[in-house]
Amino acid sequence: MANLLKRALVGRPIDTADAGHTLLPKAIALPVFASDPLSSVAYATQEILLTLGLGGLALMWLTPYLAAAVALLLIIVTISYRQTVRAYPNGGGAYVVAGTNLGQTAGLTAASALLIDYVLTVAVSVSAGVDAITSAASGLVDHKVVIALGFVAFVTLLNLRGVKESGTLFAIPTYLFIAGIYIMLAVALFRLGRGDVMRAETASMVLPKTAKTLGLAALLLGLRAFSSGCTALTGVEAISNGVPAFRKPKIENANKTLAAMATIGVTMFVGITALAINYKVRVTEEFIRQGGKTALAQIAATTFNSDRTFMFFFIQATTAGILILAANTAYNGFPALASILAKDNYMPRQLASRGDRLVFSNGVVLLALFAGALIYAFQANVTHLVQLYIVGVFVSFTLSQAGMVQHWRKVLRDDPTADRSKVMRSMTINIVGSSTTALVLVIVLYSKFIRGAWIPVCGGIVLFFVMKAIHRHYERVARQIRLDHPRQVLPARNHAVVLVSSLSVPTMRALNYARSINPHTLQAISIAVDPEAARALEEAWERNGIDIPLVRVASPYRDLTKPLVEFVKNIRRQGANDVVTVVLPEFVVTRWWEQLLHGQSAFLIKLALLRTPGVVLTNVPWHLSDEDEGGDGASGESSDEPPLTAMAAEPGDGQ
Repeated sequence: MANLLKRALVGRPIDTADAGHTLLPKAIALPVFASDPLSSVAYATQEILLTLGLGGLALMWLTPYLAAAVALLLIIVTISYRQTVRAYPNGGGAYVVAGTNLGQTAGLTAASALLIDYVLTVAVSVSAGVDAITSAASGLVDHKVVIALGFVAFVTLLNLRGVKESGTLFAIPTYLFIAGIYIMLAVALFRLGRGDVMRAETASMVLPKTAKTLGLAALLLGLRAFSSGCTALTGVEAISNGVPAFRKPKIENANKTLAAMATIGVTMFVGITALAINYKVRVTEEFIRQGGKTALAQIAATTFNSDRTFMFFFIQATTAGILILAANTAYNGFPALASILAKDNYMPRQLASRGDRLVFSNGVVLLALFAGALIYAFQANVTHLVQLYIVGVFVSFTLSQAGMVQHWRKVLRDDPTADRSKVMRSMTINIVGSSTTALVLVIVLYSKFIRGAWIPVCGGIVLFFVMKAIHRHYERVARQIRLDHPRQVLPARNHAVVLVSSLSVPTMRALNYARSINPHTLQAISIAVDPEAARALEEAWERNGIDIPLVRVASPYRDLTKPLVEFVKNIRRQGANDVVTVVLPEFVVTRWWEQLLHGQSAFLIKLALLRTPGVVLTNVPWHLSDEDEGGDGASGESSDEPPLTAMAAEPGDGQ
């Protein structure tokens, strides 16, 4: 049943040989890798207006200049990443570039910043999408968190079905959103051209002044607004991380997609900001929290004369769709980066494994859990989440571009055949890119640190040291299991120990198995949880003439694991290179609910022995059937002794 449900939700497994069919054409790669920067135009302008609005109307004149600076920065970063795509077509983005050229510390710093920012991308995008929904249906405001968590589950499920399949589904709302925005801009331009005077419903709103607007205070507020607007740059690096997912020619297709993303993103962002200024759109955090329209919703309602027209609802629906599905950028970036880190032994190795649909399923699920926790913790509040946002983006931008500068220096130094003029041009682009993003990073940290940016900063530091600890663990394991001399792993002797609690068919099968491996010594042990039951077992043992010695191990505290572990350790003390094979008889029930009727002692025993050096643990299962005449091909033989009850019934009872 579970497998049928999994197949229905996720789809049939994909053969590894069919991996080439999952590569993406440019038309699908754009919504897969660029939905985040494209969708951020839906709230980037609003974040600028929200921040400047803290000073009342006094600083609203800064809006066009801040928007122009954000647009210019997006162009610079895009051109810079085109050099990264050419130089590092195998993916990895900032982690690989910074790690290769600036050292592993820089690489891990970039990776930790990106991983945290991917989580924030999902939380911010989905929460902003829910805001778009509540702008059209204000009655849903009180259910924002539940709706947001539901959308996270939905996007997670789509991504578990595979990159290409989810990309095809995501392409529809992405292209509809782009079409809707351009139609809105065209209609607005036509109406403004014929002299229509259009004002947003909030044009006369009084903005309460909560911040100073003179001197240094005004400058800081302007910088804070600029840093909020820089959310329009989130996700730009995803294409450089995902170059291997493109169809051939990979580099050319990736760079064309990057150029298309920048062109569409800049024109939409500039157009929306220009309309917001012309319509005199006003927004406050309180206004949005109470179900008021977002800046984009006000622009759409003003452009199309009403919030009841088809185009208004079309804009809201496609905005909600792309914002929610913009999380797909993170769903492609996070698992891919985590898999590279796992291969380098900086993340758990499970994250490097592909699932049935050739996606990194463990990374997808992990991202969903972290993003869901953030949405719940911040109650799907975009303004609060944005304060945590983009710090990691600009850390990775800066380290990546600085790494590219070092890369071109190495090319000039080590490759005499390189075209020096092209290399110098590329290095100049990356110098401009790294200098610009470093400046913006300082601005973002300064303006947002005490307003929440300290959380991802601290989280990045913690993640950095966690990854270092994981790496040390894997290195220690590799050193200890490395085979220098083949004979060093051969044990001197093998001692077999069969754990029994009653004389039964499973017990006899376990004893016969232990004989078959020809150990140097063989003995059965009984943990005397119940002294009377132990005596009964000894009598049955002697009466049936079993020639394997039975050793009673005292257990005054009625514990199975500690006496067994101590017994095994005593055998091990007789020879440092000896191996003790512990054989557990167990029976396996036919129905899942029958498992609940039996103890879980075998699990506890396994858990204890796994941490005991020099122990080989072997389970000998006896499969029960639905009939009474034995199980697992049994001939019907049984012991005259009734099985004991409770924890002592069988060492592997129910496992």
